[in-house]
Amino acid sequence: MSAAPSFPKALGPRVGEAVRTLTPGYFALTMASGIISVGLELEEIHWLSALLLALCGASYAVILVLSLARLARFRADMSRDFMDPGRAFGFFTFIAGTNVLGVRLGMTGWLGATAALLAVAAAAWAVLGYVVPWTAVLGREERPVVRHANGSWFIWCVASQSVAVASASVEQAAGDDWRPALALIAVVAWSVGLILYAAVGIFVSLRLMTYPIRPEDLRPNYFVAMGAMAISVLAGARIAEMAGAPMVDATRGLVAGASVVFWAFASWLFPVLLAAGWWRHLVHRVPLAYEPGLWSVIFPLGMYAVAGIYLGRADRLPIVEFIGRAELWVAVAAFTAAFVGMLWHLWSTLARPRTPRPV
Repeated sequence: MSAAPSFPKALGPRVGEAVRTLTPGYFALTMASGIISVGLELEEIHWLSALLLALCGASYAVILVLSLARLARFRADMSRDFMDPGRAFGFFTFIAGTNVLGVRLGMTGWLGATAALLAVAAAAWAVLGYVVPWTAVLGREERPVVRHANGSWFIWCVASQSVAVASASVEQAAGDDWRPALALIAVVAWSVGLILYAAVGIFVSLRLMTYPIRPEDLRPNYFVAMGAMAISVLAGARIAEMAGAPMVDATRGLVAGASVVFWAFASWLFPVLLAAGWWRHLVHRVPLAYEPGLWSVIFPLGMYAVAGIYLGRADRLPIVEFIGRAELWVAVAAFTAAFVGMLWHLWSTLARPRTPRPV
């Protein structure tokens, strides 16, 4: 007897299980598609940029609906994620994804949408910035918590820097009454993001130096270390271009100079992270298969490209711009491979009928 008639009935439980186990960091898909769309728009490849923008908006809407459904139906599972230092920092992808989408919409001329999404992201940043570190790290009785530190903690820094980038984007079209406030938000978020980067870098380094490093431990989210540094470059470049405001005037030289230094450090991290991937997959033969964490690789690739293009043009550094433009196509290729892998994964786990084994 064919298994096809029972397939629709089986689909419901599969979807329910997928929602229950949804990773908090899935908004990294929105971040990845959005930032590559930004890079393609900077390169004036409008049709491909528009396609990535559509994917960015669609993924944001779908993941938001699934997350709200998970909150309603599987609240206990979501609460456990907040208590898990290995997963809790993934909630910050909501903030970064919201701002990346907003910034890209602003490039299309929809700065009202950018401002609205910035308001949502800033509110979430103000709340989650205290809640997640407390529930996942400081509020735990278990010690030492540092053994759970991993690359996903850097998303905390990315979220902060995304607020700075979005604030600078809105400031360009804001009235004189709003510009000082937006400048203040941008500089504060940029500064907080840098301090958080230093703190997280210490925690993750302690984890790597204190506990054994197994190949399966070096997951894709360690690439966020480069992405966090790259978005700090972009945020700094955008702040340096902001119109005159007391907070910007007081820090413009520091921010502009630091952005070049941060780009250099992000460039230095690139081969280090590639070597870690080589060690994991080629030396120790850990299979390379689709997992949601792969979007934590794609976003840093796209972010590094955009940061290089923007910094190179803003500071007249042609070699930096050239590197960013070339690396953008690496990000596009990686995005395509990951997206195809995701579609196959969804088909295999959700949609493909399962033929019962013969007795």
